[in-house]
Amino acid sequence: MHFKWILFISSLWVVNSYAMTRQQLKNAGKLMKKTCMPKNNVTEEQIGEIEQGKFIEDRNVMCYIACIYTMTQIVKNNKLSHDAVIKQVDMMFPAEMRSAVKAAAVNCKDVGKKYKDICETSYWTAKCMYEFDPKNFVFP
Repeated sequence: MHFKWILFISSLWVVNSYAMTRQQLKNAGKLMKKTCMPKNNVTEEQIGEIEQGKFIEDRNVMCYIACIYTMTQIVKNNKLSHDAVIKQVDMMFPAEMRSAVKAAAVNCKDVGKKYKDICETSYWTAKCMYEFDPKNFVFP
């Protein structure tokens, strides 16, 4: 498993100076998905349509989303980091999606302040970002 993680992180470093296409973002998310699904005991039925707006209110699903956010390095000190979100969007997202995704991040920046832990914060923030701009929401 460590090799896959190192390979994934290496691929992120390689593309840091080259934004990915939407499909490349989705492909990069597949490894994160394979890692986070068993860690959080979720099924494809539970999490497979998050990108299409199907958010199941379940603790394991919430923690799966937190796992994805942790792997994308936007969780700092067990909290979502707005600055890290903006940095990742600038590095990873195609130019035509950046301003829309950043607008969603700004809109949903304070959602997490209402919740007690990173799982709930991640879930409700992701749902907010989807609802703000479903067309530009990408999630593995």
